[in-house]
Amino acid sequence: MNAAPLSPEDPTELGGFELLGRIGHGGMGQVYLGESPGGEPAAVKVIKPSVVDSETRLRFAQEIEVLKTIWGPRIAAFLDADAEAEQPWLATEYIDGPDLRKHIHTHGSLPLVLAASLGATLAEALAGVHKQDLLHRDLKPANILLGPNGPKIIDFGLAVFTESSASLTAPNTVLGTPACMAPEQANGVKPLTSPVDVYALGAVLLYAATGHYPFQADNIHALFHLITKADARPDLTGAPEELVPLLTAMLSYDPQARPALSAVVKECRAVIETQGLKIAQARRRLTAHTAHTAATTVQDTPPVPDVPAVPAVPATPMDAMDAMDATDAAAFADLTTAALPQSPGATAPTVPLPQDAAAPAVYTPTVRAEPSPAVPDQPPVRPVAAPGTPPAAHRGRERTGPGPLRTSAQAKRVAQQLRETYAQRAKF
Repeated sequence: MNAAPLSPEDPTELGGFELLGRIGHGGMGQVYLGESPGGEPAAVKVIKPSVVDSETRLRFAQEIEVLKTIWGPRIAAFLDADAEAEQPWLATEYIDGPDLRKHIHTHGSLPLVLAASLGATLAEALAGVHKQDLLHRDLKPANILLGPNGPKIIDFGLAVFTESSASLTAPNTVLGTPACMAPEQANGVKPLTSPVDVYALGAVLLYAATGHYPFQADNIHALFHLITKADARPDLTGAPEELVPLLTAMLSYDPQARPALSAVVKECRAVIETQGLKIAQARRRLTAHTAHTAATTVQDTPPVPDVPAVPAVPATPMDAMDAMDATDAAAFADLTTAALPQSPGATAPTVPLPQDAAAPAVYTPTVRAEPSPAVPDQPPVRPVAAPGTPPAAHRGRERTGPGPLRTSAQAKRVAQQLRETYAQRAKF
């Protein structure tokens, strides 16, 4: 996927990283493809000036501190950040590959062995996160990037330390992605514990194997009602028979009934071995499969050896909820900022939250914007400039960073091509 060109309002440099193009955006900010002075590619997240306030800076600083603490081969590495800058920014490792949600939408659900390999890989990664006394709290298909060296977890913006009940969230406000949210998280229970990530992983594994989530509904109010209903059973339709017992346990309403992450790894490994493969072989097949399909379209992709082709999964209303960006959030403003109806005649069901009798709570579900997918490092084809078109749309703008930029010739060519593309398409 090519990066979109920078606009005239975009910075060309932040903290020594030269910005080459736009990767994606969300309600809180923009993500750029950047390059360090030494040529290291990076995903640079910048908070929008319109939403920069003291609380946003505190939350952003919290994300930075979490990323400084966390590490592991399946975690996108922290590179640099500045929460006190005029435009707060954060640079992390750039993963060259699509996110899991996009992959499933385009190429269909994963075969049994590959789904089990993904489950084992992510469970082991989350176990490492938990050993560092952290929770992710927002694991979902869009936060898993399928890079050339295997899947990696991104976006620890909602991560918290396991023993802490402190929160920057307003009272009775729920943050996270509803489609993968554990019941206790949807109910506003604090502090959350490790089973919340086990549930989210179960939802991700189900989505990878079937293309749908545990609970589906036409609107977010009904979805929260299903998630928080103790006797509701997750929809495991289409799940491979070998994974049903594990998925059932991981998606249990009771957090104590969910397996430990080490047990998830063990069960996924057992599924792979019953298919006559070793765990390392399954991991290599998963990486080869996702890398191969990322480089082709679903129409002309020949099957990977020993991996059957699976038809693509159509979009559903649940996918739209999971993929909300800034534009979608505006359309769903009444769902993300207003309280759920509390009257007996309300059309949407009321979801009770733990509260003091003297102070009734107002339940305010908050849907976070989708993180941006990764972008390949190959530059787009140079367009033919129209007569009279200036060579760059950014001519005459001052850089925000001090000193000359020291970047590779290839980076400068990519930046020049992106700006020329923008100059041709600009309406002014």
